[in-house]
Amino acid sequence: MQLKDFYSVKDLLVNGTAIVAQITLNKDHEIFKGHFPGNPVTPGVCMMQIIKELTEEVVGKRLFMNASSNIKFMAIINPDKTPDLEIQLNLTETETGYKVKNTTRFEDTVALKLTSNFTVQ
Repeated sequence: MQLKDFYSVKDLLVNGTAIVAQITLNKDHEIFKGHFPGNPVTPGVCMMQIIKELTEEVVGKRLFMNASSNIKFMAIINPDKTPDLEIQLNLTETETGYKVKNTTRFEDTVALKLTSNFTVQ
């Protein structure tokens, strides 16, 4: 885990190429004190790192994110209000690694959509 104690995985279900993870953000993590004081917002780069780490856990390999596209931050993820997230990953194996399509939600709100390409390290 790149950011120690930033989040915890509550559940991780793998059904072929479909993965669903339930995670909880640590609202007391140091990063939220600077991003932003009094109104914490989960940094997009941290969400991308979580997606990478979940993919690594599922495939059992170290990965490098070499490209991302269709990145859409659609709602603010405030750990004080909505720390529980559902992260859906659709995984496709490629010649050099994996392509992952992601949708991240809290409650009924879609917060993030992206597609990332990872190479195996």
